Amino acid sequence: MQFKPIPEPPSDLASVESILEAVPETAGAVDDCCAHLVDETRLETRADAEAWLAFLRALELAREESAGYRRAEDAADRIARFGAGTDSLQESFTARVYAAETVLEALEGADEPRSVEAIFDDVRGEIPALKRAETDGDLESHWLERTRRLLEWAALLDLVQRTADGRYLRSSG
Repeated sequence: MQFKPIPEPPSDLASVESILEAVPETAGAVDDCCAHLVDETRLETRADAEAWLAFLRALELAREESAGYRRAEDAADRIARFGAGTDSLQESFTARVYAAETVLEALEGADEPRSVEAIFDDVRGEIPALKRAETDGDLESHWLERTRRLLEWAALLDLVQRTADGRYLRSSG
């Protein structure tokens, strides 16, 4: 299963942890998990909270159950182990976030850093055909922004390097 929501990337993994800490340890512990996240974190809207919950599920840091959302048992450990030779967050991001793998593939073999726009041109085909058929005038800007967010998350997860001029290059190793 792949997830489409991708929230605005934070500046560091500590910010991810602070949002994750607001996700209950037990499903159903709060009546409304989205409202709880808005109340307990820097998130401002229900839509932001919904995007974060879906994204945390994509990273396998949160689970959805019939009673509601809960934090994954190993979530804190997975974040703590990040960068210590363990790449499970990277694997989850690449495999479970829609178009993440395609964006990373667009950087494979690049000799020099590439702009968001150049990468978007390579991944334009990932826009679902149904969405392209709707010809929403805002569709291209939405997917360009999605590409930027994917690249910023990939940079946060050490999958790509962001240059000082805002271009990206695939991380080695």
